[in-house]
Amino acid sequence: MFIHIGDDHVIQSKDVVAIIDHSLIGSSSIIEEMLFNQRKNRQVVETQDHEAKSIVITQDVIYFSPLSVFTLKKRANMMSTLNKLEDFSDEAEE
Repeated sequence: MFIHIGDDHVIQSKDVVAIIDHSLIGSSSIIEEMLFNQRKNRQVVETQDHEAKSIVITQDVIYFSPLSVFTLKKRANMMSTLNKLEDFSDEAEE
């Protein structure tokens, strides 16, 4: 399934490695180093119009999202719930 992470970016949920709070950047030298290296490789997508609240790390790209970790988690869980629902649309047409 897909997750809308803000700023017109939609990613596949299977590609998400981690979603972390933006405030953790300054508290971790590992995260800062990872972002520095990915920026050098042009693999970081910054948020355009809003302040970043979370960082979505995928297999290939790091996205800064204006949505909170909680909101992104709810969206991801909602999609997995929808996937588990049965499709009765064919029965309704009969």
